Amino acid sequence: MMIWAVFAVMTGAAIFALLWPLSRGQVPGFADTADARSLYRSQLGEIDRDMARGLIAAGEADAARAEAARRLLRVAGDEVAPAGETEPSLRRRRASSALMLSVVPLLALLIYGIYGSPDNPDQPLAARLEQAGPQQDFAVVFARMEAHLAANPTDTKGWSLIAPIYLRQGRYDDAANAFAAAMRNGKPDPNLFAGLGEARTLAAEGVVTASAREAFAEAVKRDPKNVRALYYLALAKEQDGDAPGAIASLNELLAGAPPDANWTAPVRDRLARLEAQAKGDAIAALPDAERAQAIKGMVDGLAQRLSAGGGTLADWSRLIRARAALGEKAEASQAARTARERLGQDAAALAALDALADELDLKEVKP
Repeated sequence: MMIWAVFAVMTGAAIFALLWPLSRGQVPGFADTADARSLYRSQLGEIDRDMARGLIAAGEADAARAEAARRLLRVAGDEVAPAGETEPSLRRRRASSALMLSVVPLLALLIYGIYGSPDNPDQPLAARLEQAGPQQDFAVVFARMEAHLAANPTDTKGWSLIAPIYLRQGRYDDAANAFAAAMRNGKPDPNLFAGLGEARTLAAEGVVTASAREAFAEAVKRDPKNVRALYYLALAKEQDGDAPGAIASLNELLAGAPPDANWTAPVRDRLARLEAQAKGDAIAALPDAERAQAIKGMVDGLAQRLSAGGGTLADWSRLIRARAALGEKAEASQAARTARERLGQDAAALAALDALADELDLKEVKP
């Protein structure tokens, strides 16, 4: 009921604001008509005196006297005019008032009925926040953190907490600024230097820039086993074209990794790609005969590793393609059959192997 009372008060205020100008009569030019008549009579006397002293010419005096006389007559006419308004004017004002009194409330109710939700119950703020869930809670807390840091820019702990959040959100420039603020207002920490370097690298779309290298180098100087800094420095070597140096750095990083470290998998993948690329480059530089022998040795090594057990769809597909490329269709067909046996529980893998066999024309080849 309270909302309807508020609507009623607002509607009444709007109608009052519209009707107030219509309810007022014409305001006279002077509050006292007698004073106006006295003013104009005084002006006529002043004109006669000025003319007698020779201050104005006769023509100017006649014109001024005529103007003062007209104003005097106008005031005298307003005094004898009837105080009330004419009947047509009164009818127009009444019709306008009745129209506003009826149209404004009806129009307001119509608009609210179309765009509003009068049948929905109210929902307190606490209930809305509860339904929004943890994401809303995090957004509120994060906004408070940003407001706090804006008011307290020297809060080192706050900057060190918000910088990784910026990094995960993809706000790399903000993350770099936050890491820099944390180091500027507090004790430099190797993890902060590593975070600053990573933010600068990601802001440069994966390129380890000179400023990022400086941050990583400072992190390693303070902590020689800082994993993040060592990894990005290895990537910097790769970007510089020093593939052997990058491979050596990644091998050294993995050698010192704890057995349960969860970051070793992406590092091993990166190392495998680098080693494969390095082998490919080395093989490509060999003479034709030696190159063919080297490729054959690599394929045989892959086949031996897969025959010992395990292997993913990508590994088996690589072996099958390599055998077919070397003209060893019987071996390629056998590899396809073995792969189907090993990956028999994976329907998607079986479909991919069938498509590969069709592509390489291996279904009709007998072992």
